[in-house]
Amino acid sequence: MNSDVLTGSLLRALAGTKPYGALLELGTGCGLGTCWLLEGMSGHSGLISIDTDPRVQAIAREELGSDNRLSLILGDGGEFLEKCERRFDLIYADAWPGKYTLLAQALSLLRPGGLYVIDDMLPQPNWPPDHSTRVAALLATLDDTESIDTVKLSWSTGVVIGVKRG
Repeated sequence: MNSDVLTGSLLRALAGTKPYGALLELGTGCGLGTCWLLEGMSGHSGLISIDTDPRVQAIAREELGSDNRLSLILGDGGEFLEKCERRFDLIYADAWPGKYTLLAQALSLLRPGGLYVIDDMLPQPNWPPDHSTRVAALLATLDDTESIDTVKLSWSTGVVIGVKRG
């Protein structure tokens, strides 16, 4: 699901808090969330955005590919997380990897003070019947993760923001 205007404006503001930041987006889609992140980023920040679907990422590449702060990667987000040795100041996990799978690996890539952002935590019309169980398990896991402090916002599509402890 694409980022709505409320979530997008929040992404823009959060990206602005990392003026020399390394940002990671898991799930480019057609680039709507990417666009919001880029809008908030300084000229000194960089964004890596990953997606497995060449058709939707082609839209993002066409619209945003000329921005030198952006690196679009066509590939599996899970494989990226497993191999990545970089650290990030903000991770927007808008796909299964880094959210419902490999959560611990994604969180380990955050620098102290880094932000972990997920959305679509409130019931959505496109959820499969058993998805609410996955969401509840994810939220419980985040609550039990000592390395991150989270706030759950019953706002927009349901946003969770985590801050990595130093």
